[in-house]
Amino acid sequence: MTDVTITFPDGKTKSVASGTTGLEIAKGISPSLAKRTVAMQLDGVLTDLNDPIRKDAAINFVSRADAPALELIRHDAAHVMAEAVQSLWPGTQVTIGPVIENGFYYDFAKAEPFHPDDLGRIEKKMHEIIAKNAPFTKEVWSRDKARETFARMGETFKVELVDAIPEDQDVKIYKQGGWFDLCRGPHMTSTGAIGKAFKLQKFAGAYWRGDSSRPQLQRIYGTAWATEEELKAYLHQLEEAEKRDHRKLGREMDLFHFQEEAPGSIFWHPKGWTLFQTLIAYMRRAQQRAGYVEVNSPDMMEKHFWELSGHWENYGENMFTTVLPDERVFCCKPMNCPGHVQIYKHGLKSYRDLPLKIAEFGKVHRYEPSGALHGMLRVRHFTQDDAHIFITENQIMEECLKINDLMLSIYKDFGFEDIFIKLSTRPEKRVGADHLWDKAEKALQDVLDEVTKRSNGRIKTALQPGDGAFYGPKLEYVLKDAIGREWQCGTTQVDFNLAGRLGAFYIDEHSEKKTPVMIHRAMFGSLERFTGILIENFAGHLPLWLAPLQVVVATITSEADGYADEVAAAFKDAGLRVETDLRNEKIGYKVREHSLAKAPLILAVGMRDAEGRNVSVRRLGSQEQKLMALDDAIAAFKDEATPPDLR
Repeated sequence: MTDVTITFPDGKTKSVASGTTGLEIAKGISPSLAKRTVAMQLDGVLTDLNDPIRKDAAINFVSRADAPALELIRHDAAHVMAEAVQSLWPGTQVTIGPVIENGFYYDFAKAEPFHPDDLGRIEKKMHEIIAKNAPFTKEVWSRDKARETFARMGETFKVELVDAIPEDQDVKIYKQGGWFDLCRGPHMTSTGAIGKAFKLQKFAGAYWRGDSSRPQLQRIYGTAWATEEELKAYLHQLEEAEKRDHRKLGREMDLFHFQEEAPGSIFWHPKGWTLFQTLIAYMRRAQQRAGYVEVNSPDMMEKHFWELSGHWENYGENMFTTVLPDERVFCCKPMNCPGHVQIYKHGLKSYRDLPLKIAEFGKVHRYEPSGALHGMLRVRHFTQDDAHIFITENQIMEECLKINDLMLSIYKDFGFEDIFIKLSTRPEKRVGADHLWDKAEKALQDVLDEVTKRSNGRIKTALQPGDGAFYGPKLEYVLKDAIGREWQCGTTQVDFNLAGRLGAFYIDEHSEKKTPVMIHRAMFGSLERFTGILIENFAGHLPLWLAPLQVVVATITSEADGYADEVAAAFKDAGLRVETDLRNEKIGYKVREHSLAKAPLILAVGMRDAEGRNVSVRRLGSQEQKLMALDDAIAAFKDEATPPDLR
C-alpha cells in the first residue's frame, strides 16, 4: 500500500497509508482532538472526517466551534428535521433541504397542510433525535439500488433526483441511525454535534424544482447556530428587523403603498416622494461637484439594439418587451449603459475629452419572479443613480479611486462607516474575450489593494468568484446597518466590452481610433431600495435633514391657532418642511399620532407660548419637553435640517 503525505496547518508533514481516514489521523495525534473534531478540510474543501485520504493533501481539522462547521450544523439540522417530520407523519415525502443564509429549509410533500402548532412538535422530536447522538455514516449506492429503494418507499421525488445525478458522480446516501437520505454531504460525525441552538421559524409554499407547473410542496424554514447565545442574538435581530420593516413603517409614516394590480411597483405618497427627491437632490449635488454631467436616455428601445449590446442574449429573460402593430419588438431598458454609449457617440471625442462622466437618475425595468418581490427592497421598476465614465486604459486606477472616495464620503453622510468591499469576477455567462477580462479583473484588484492600503486595513475586502456582471467584473460596496445586517449598495464595474460592441471610440494622441474603457458606477444602487434600507436602519427615526416632514406645530387650544400659523411660517422661511395640527383634539392625542408617524419635532403651542413667543419642543423618541424661544428653536434646528454637504 502506498503512502500519502499529509500537511498540517503549521507546515509540518506526516506520511500515512493511502486510505487512512481523517478520524484515524486525529486519534493518532490525541484522543481529545479526535473527540472535538467534527469534520476536516482537505486542500480547503470541507469533507467528512471518516473519508479515506488517497492523495497528498493539506489537512485542517474542524471543530464544532470553527466557522466552517456552522454550515454543517445547519445541514445536519435539516436532515434531523426531515427525520422528525417523517417520524411524526409517516408517508410524508422528503424532497430537498439545502443550507441557506442564516439557516436551512426542507420541502415536503404531505397530504395535509402543516398546522402552526406543528413547529413545536417537530422541534421536540428533533431534540429527541439529537439526544440519541446517532453517527452520520455515508454509503455509495448504485443508481439502480437507489432508484428501487426510493420507489419502494414511495419517495417519487427522490427517484427523480437520482435520475438527475450526472453519470460521473456517485450516488451518496447518508444514514443517521435507521433514517437515511440522498445527499452530497458532507456531514458532521453524529447528530449530537448539532447541539440545542436551533429554532424552526415558519412554513411556506414552494413548487417542486421552482417550477409553477410542478407539484406544490410545503417548506419549513429553520435557523441553527453554534451556541445558544448566537441563536438568541439572531432571534433578537429578527425581532428588531420586524419592528423596522419598511413596509410597516411606510404605512405608519404615510410614505408609500403597494397594490396587487402593480406587482413590484411603488405608489409614492407626497411624504415618501419628498424623501425620495431629497435623496436625488443630495446625489445630484455630489455628482455635480465631482464633474459629472446629467443626461436622460429613452425608457424603451428596439430589441435589435439590445442584441448588439449583449443584453438580449445574457439578460433577455429579465426584460419586459412589447410588440408594436408593425411587428417591431421594443424592450424596456433594464440598464442605462447602452443609452449612455449612444450619447457619448454624438460628436467626435478625443483623448483630451476623457474622462467623460455621464450620470442619470434613470428608471429601469427588470422582471423579478413574484416570489422574489419584497417591498422596496426587491421591485420590478426602480431608479438608479447610474453613471458611466468613459476613460483611457491608463486612467482606470485614478478614476476608480475617485469613485471610492466619493462613495465612502456619501455613505458617511448617512451614518454608514462600517464598509465591506467585494471583488466579483467573471461569470460563466459573459461577453468579451478572456484577455480583456484578465485586464479588467487585474485593474480592479489593483484598485482594491490600494483602497485597503489607504484605509490601513480598516476596510474589509473579499473575493466573490463568478459573481461579476456579464460585461465586466465589479467592486461591490456592502454596508452594515444599525442591527448588524449587511446590504450591498454601490458598485464599480470596469468594462472593456460594451463600448466596442456599440461602436464607440475616441481619437488618441497619435490620431488613431481607440475604444474607450467604461466604468459603470452606482452609489446608492437602487434609490428605492436605498430608501427602504434607510427607513429600516433608522427605524423610521430619520435624521432631520432627511425627514419628509420635519416639524409639526400642534396647538394646545384653538386660541393659539394664529400663533401656530406664525410659528409654521417662520420655520418654513428658514427652509424646514412644516405642517400645523389645529384640530380640536387634546395635545396628548396629537403628540401620540405624530410620534407614530415619526415626525422628528413636535412643537406644542398655547396662549402662554404665544404671549412669550415660545414653543414647547418634543423630539421623537423622547418624553421630555423643552421650552425654547421661537428664534432660538429656529436657529437650533435650521443647521440640523440642512443636508450635511451644504453645512
